[in-house]
Amino acid sequence: MKLWNWIRNKFTNKKAVPLNDPTLLEWLGIDPDTPKDKLSEVTYFACLKILSESIGKLPLKMYQNTDRGIIKASGSEEYELLKTRPNPLMTSTVFWSTLEMNRNHYGNGYAWLRYGNGRLLDAWIMQSQYVTVLVDDAGIFGNENGIWYRYSDPHTGKQYVFSNEEVIHVKTSHTFDGLVGKPVQDILKHTVEGNLESQKYLNNLYKSGLTGKAVLEYTGDLDEEAVERLRKGFERFANGSENAGKVIPVPLGMKLVPLDIKLTDSQFFELRKYSALQIAAAFGIKPTQINDYEKSSYASAEAQNLAFYTDTLLWILKQYEEEITYKCLSTSKRNEGYHFKFNVNVILRADMKTQMEALSKGVNNGIYTPNEAREYLDLPAKEGGDQLVMNGNYIPLTMVGEQYKGGD
Repeated sequence: MKLWNWIRNKFTNKKAVPLNDPTLLEWLGIDPDTPKDKLSEVTYFACLKILSESIGKLPLKMYQNTDRGIIKASGSEEYELLKTRPNPLMTSTVFWSTLEMNRNHYGNGYAWLRYGNGRLLDAWIMQSQYVTVLVDDAGIFGNENGIWYRYSDPHTGKQYVFSNEEVIHVKTSHTFDGLVGKPVQDILKHTVEGNLESQKYLNNLYKSGLTGKAVLEYTGDLDEEAVERLRKGFERFANGSENAGKVIPVPLGMKLVPLDIKLTDSQFFELRKYSALQIAAAFGIKPTQINDYEKSSYASAEAQNLAFYTDTLLWILKQYEEEITYKCLSTSKRNEGYHFKFNVNVILRADMKTQMEALSKGVNNGIYTPNEAREYLDLPAKEGGDQLVMNGNYIPLTMVGEQYKGGD
């Protein structure tokens, strides 16, 4: 009745009711005390952290396709800017990590490319929740069916409109129109909120001194005031970590019977673990990366990193590389074969023994020059190390047997 009176008064007085009003949320079946920020869910946060840091730790490289194969390119202003400091406030690591964090949490990541006199001056992150993607199907802004980005600056309140060529836009794979991505937090809304509710339950259990609910048995009648006094009295002695292990005084003629509801009986932790694995799978995170080693089938950390790269990072990196190459390089440079690529060797490196064996085989078989192998190990080049070397006993297949001729 109290709730109905509240609702009637709200509508009778015709006052605006905020969507975060606790009574309204309770009426809608939403617990007002449940955290609304998905980042407070530990598995969800761990997945965002792993992906954003994985992108941030990869060095960005620039290459050129030539008639003699792919070579490293250097001296480009765009490359020097993006690999060191995209803007005065951010290092390259922080810039790409922040863009990836926005991509995963909001479904889309945006970065404004500021140009001046045809040169890329700097790049700035645009917080995704303040960006709206517009499709100009009427050609109001210029090209018909062109894509534009409207950014509402949360600090100044000003709005800016940028063309498609001025914005790096990376999105999740969960997209149905190819223009904007859908965030995992929307797709797994109930799973994430369920984990938040279970964490809240544990928190409340700790606050009560790990004491479950109990039934007070007594003979006779008690009015509401007496019941309330009894309840507060028991809670004063039972709740809180400071009362853990203390004796609870029970009045004569009454009996306190705890409700023996065990977390193990309700498979509480199993359900939490299952939900955590679901969230991680949606992000492409392996169970071992969120500290679940029960069913690990990887022979080594190298094999685990390779699986993570192949199953998860490869698609993400390919999107980044295509977008950066198209948006940050001129048409003439792209036609000359210039392109950007992240160096994934930093996450695929094996232990030192395996590295040395692989590099030695590469050098001895004429695949790497000694200096290329040294560069892989972050060692300086040596004079004469740019020549390919091979075992002198090797001969072309077409010459097999020639060594035995003419010996009469």
